[in-house]
Amino acid sequence: MSSIGPTLIQQERIHTRVKELGREIEDFYKGRPVLALAVLKGAFHFVSDLIRAIDGPVEVAFITLSSYGAGTESTGKVRQLSSLDTDITDRDVLIVEDIIDTGHTLTHLLKSLGPRNPASLRTCTLLNKPSKRQVEVPIDHKGFDIPDVFVVGYGLDLAERYRNLPYIAEWVP
Repeated sequence: MSSIGPTLIQQERIHTRVKELGREIEDFYKGRPVLALAVLKGAFHFVSDLIRAIDGPVEVAFITLSSYGAGTESTGKVRQLSSLDTDITDRDVLIVEDIIDTGHTLTHLLKSLGPRNPASLRTCTLLNKPSKRQVEVPIDHKGFDIPDVFVVGYGLDLAERYRNLPYIAEWVP
């Protein structure tokens, strides 16, 4: 029987690190407006907390991408389920991801956004799983490195379940 396994990152640690990331981002942009582009659905908790931790002008936009489907392994194929309808020309764009593992999703997004002429294009992820990386990607702001385990909670799901957990836990098949 599969179940939620050990807690990897407690709620308090998440909130502390998100506040630190907000300050890092604020220091980098130095009062310039930033467009936080959240990759849905997994990043919705993270982006919500992150933009509140940034003391400066922030807008939010959303894009829905998927490479997992209902499974626990990335398919390696990125499906774009919704598009970005915001003009990013000459804007500072911060891509906000829940987790970067293989790097395929972020690579897809960077390639599609670059030709739209943003002033800058940076990345922020809550979780980084370097052991799964198949494509090298730039990570400008990072919450936590995690081991090669499937995780749920704080927006991350398994077949749309467990997003509501306030902490990040390992999924044990």
